[in-house]
Amino acid sequence: MKHDHKMADKYLNSGYRKFFDLAYASASEAQKLDLWLPDAPASGPYPVVLYFHGGAFRAGAKRENQSEPVLRVLERGYAVADVEYRKSGEARFPAMLQDAKAAVRFLRANAGKYDLDAGRFAAWGSSCGGWIVSMLGVTAGRAEFDEEDRTDPEQSDAVQAVVDWCGPCGNFLLMDPDFRESGLGEPDHTPADSPEGLFMGACLTEIPDRCRLAAPGTYVHAGMPPVLIVHGKLDQVVPVQQSRRFYEEIVRAAGEERAEYHALDGVYHHGKPWNDDPVIEKITMDFLDCVFK
Repeated sequence: MKHDHKMADKYLNSGYRKFFDLAYASASEAQKLDLWLPDAPASGPYPVVLYFHGGAFRAGAKRENQSEPVLRVLERGYAVADVEYRKSGEARFPAMLQDAKAAVRFLRANAGKYDLDAGRFAAWGSSCGGWIVSMLGVTAGRAEFDEEDRTDPEQSDAVQAVVDWCGPCGNFLLMDPDFRESGLGEPDHTPADSPEGLFMGACLTEIPDRCRLAAPGTYVHAGMPPVLIVHGKLDQVVPVQQSRRFYEEIVRAAGEERAEYHALDGVYHHGKPWNDDPVIEKITMDFLDCVFK
């Protein structure tokens, strides 16, 4: 998928307080985030939305136009952390998840410095970013995803809400069968040189157990944070069945109150049409407001 690479000047030149390129870990130059704060200093502490961009596990960057719909929550009194992370060309599963956990711990450790509400963190992601935030939401405190030299180890990596926009969260190994069933997209997500294969380090049919370990549904449980799942029915990059399956797994394990699912007619993969869609924006903003206010 082609991504636009410039954030609108209205944000870059805005009066919002900005702290760019904060290092949340030191293993890679990629481990940095931009922190945006509302322009009303007396209104904190602020609930935080951490955003993880899409890019097929190998591309994209923070401070691009993918971040724009998330930055609109600044107007509602939320802080925004636009998080960069290691890509598949540098590190494989579970590196992106470990980066997300490190970013959460960093922000919690520095909550007092930036006037953040450490008890109200939401994670929002698009496409592969949707996978990152979904895994983040369901694996809080799980030692198997800890790095030996993890930063801010005294802090929790838990988030209190998840927004998954069209993430491949129903098991990578099933993406090609999903597309063959629907007749949409190209069934090319299994080979070792596919986006998912590069991230996982092999042809997916050779590593079914590892694919299961990378599926958010493996970890759903009672008490997990609420998850909003939004997906276009015409998505030709990530099959909509991935989101439906993840939703059903959450409902079975944690109950209907833990998941909200919207499959949208006439909608393709995320990007500028999503950014400008008032229905998608309302669904997402209403969910965040319901969880945090």
